[in-house]
Amino acid sequence: MRGQNVSLICSNQNKSLQITYFLFRREKHLRTHDGKSEPMIFNLSISEAHELGPYKCKAQVSNCSVVKYSREFNFIFVDPVITPVLNIHVINMETDRHIILRCSSFNGSLPITYTFFEKDIAISPPISKHVREPAEFNVSKNNTGQKEEYRCKAENKLPDHERYSQPVSINPPLGGDGCPFCLQLLLPGLLLVLIVIIPVLAFWILPKYKARKAMRDKAPGDYGNTAREVRIYANICENQAGKESARGLEPRQCVPTAQHGTGCSQGIHYATPVFQKVAPRVHEACNDCKTGYIYSELIF
Repeated sequence: MRGQNVSLICSNQNKSLQITYFLFRREKHLRTHDGKSEPMIFNLSISEAHELGPYKCKAQVSNCSVVKYSREFNFIFVDPVITPVLNIHVINMETDRHIILRCSSFNGSLPITYTFFEKDIAISPPISKHVREPAEFNVSKNNTGQKEEYRCKAENKLPDHERYSQPVSINPPLGGDGCPFCLQLLLPGLLLVLIVIIPVLAFWILPKYKARKAMRDKAPGDYGNTAREVRIYANICENQAGKESARGLEPRQCVPTAQHGTGCSQGIHYATPVFQKVAPRVHEACNDCKTGYIYSELIF
């Protein structure tokens, strides 16, 4: 971490010798301390990249040409992580849901370790990322119909600088309630209601249908015998016309009647008859009976 104070310790296993310690960064001499039995501590503050090292320590015995060097040591900058961002993608199935959790901290020295939590309980192992990309964790669970809350933690090698994301909540699926088995409990009841309603409707509608059908059958406009009646009326008119012609009378016009077939109106036309006296004519003889027929003129 930039601007942090660090300590370098130089020591020797021989506690009886008077030793002088020299601290170097690369080839540059920084400090010198004399010591005997206790280790020498060099305190430094590192703010720039060139101050990262390498450092080494030289130990020289007083009044002696014996000189020893330590191994080189380098510091590295570790930037703290910032508050990570948690993204959640939910795939709802019929009875369960698939949850994809992604957590990423956009600043901080690598590697960064991520851990996922449901409320305050860790649900994933630590996931270490050596490149700046989101850590991903998948969760599959049954639809409980209850609200769920997730968050994640990001940390690196810098101790006591972990950061937690803001909690993200998942609401129950649309149309869901707190009872995951309510639909299963309601289905038998709905089926029972349908079983009761269908026969009731059938018994209620069927009599009405039969009554309407009977009314249609009894209606005066029954066209089953219309053609026969038309033929009878037509024959009567033709016969009457023939008889009148035979007696020297002008044939009368017959009233148009309903015609059986397409393109014709199927209704019987009625007329008001007017009776008047006519001169008596010779009665037609009746072979089987003595009573004769008396004719009168009928005008339509």
